[in-house]
Amino acid sequence: MAGGKREQIRMTPDEVAAYLAESYKVQVATVGKDGAPHLVTMFYALLDGKIAFTTYRASQKVLNLRRNPTMTCLVEDGVEYDELRGVALYGRGVVIDDPEPRNKVGMVVGSRMAGLPVPEIGEPIDPVVAEGIERAVAKRVLIVMEPDRVVSWDHRKA
Repeated sequence: MAGGKREQIRMTPDEVAAYLAESYKVQVATVGKDGAPHLVTMFYALLDGKIAFTTYRASQKVLNLRRNPTMTCLVEDGVEYDELRGVALYGRGVVIDDPEPRNKVGMVVGSRMAGLPVPEIGEPIDPVVAEGIERAVAKRVLIVMEPDRVVSWDHRKA
């Protein structure tokens, strides 16, 4: 798809931002100790426009990122070929231990997972729900995707 078709289906930066804002599941790949990819699906929120998610401190992806911060993220959807769209982000995963941004992302992701109305990052939520989510994310760290390169496609544009 060099040139013409590739350019035709590429998303604009605004389309990429809107697509990432409306999605909530990301496939995350890190590099294992043996060099093999470690691939998982995570729920995410956008923190300052970047994919962010919480995970247990001792998880394999955190161990991998502390050893080698290389990370790839894929957000995609569609069933039929002419519906396929997605964004692949290549860069590094930053492990953040600070509870403030971790809790902000945890509130959004936790609300979504519990089937509750999803707040924007930093919006107040029910104090009882917030307390439960804070307890749930206390053993977690925040991972933020710092992309160096973004590739996108939207076959609905063709």
